[in-house]
Amino acid sequence: MAVSLTKGQRISLTKSNGGGLTKVRMGLGWDPAPAKKSGFFGSLFGGGGADEIDLDSSCLLLDTQKNLLDVVWFRQLQSRDGSISHSGDNLTGAGDGDDEVIFVDLTRLPANVQSLAFTVCSFRGQTFNEVGNAFCRLVDDTNDTELARYNLTEQGAHTGVVMAIVSRDGNGGWQMKAVGAPSQGAIANDMMPAVLAAL
Repeated sequence: MAVSLTKGQRISLTKSNGGGLTKVRMGLGWDPAPAKKSGFFGSLFGGGGADEIDLDSSCLLLDTQKNLLDVVWFRQLQSRDGSISHSGDNLTGAGDGDDEVIFVDLTRLPANVQSLAFTVCSFRGQTFNEVGNAFCRLVDDTNDTELARYNLTEQGAHTGVVMAIVSRDGNGGWQMKAVGAPSQGAIANDMMPAVLAAL
């Protein structure tokens, strides 16, 4: 059964049978926030909500010194070492379930990769006041078991969020931290100050 995380909470990641994880995927989802109708014309024409929200998920790879090693996002759908891949750009947030997915083969990650920071940001500059039902969930990709989920409840005028960080735990395993840190960013690299603060 998946663990529902609260902001700042860390959990150790293991397979349901107690073994080590080999392949995981981080699913990120969101919807346009419900329109806020106001006044007579608002009720006629619908009020201020957006019909489409173009958020971009990314994975930043960092070493133990917190140096950025690589970035997987919609303009680079695979890490240079081939261990991480991106499902591609979702331009609307429409539909149920994961809008974008980042696949990670933990067995192929280079030994110098200490942390994976999963972020979401708005390339078009739409703010999280226009976003509803944002979440990230980590899934064991070998058996489709959801390990952990973090639902983002905060809205605001920010354009990016550090959703979660998956890092080595020092014992040969991995842990996940729910972050939910707001930031201003249009592309993945803009998120680095918030990522460094969350590590």
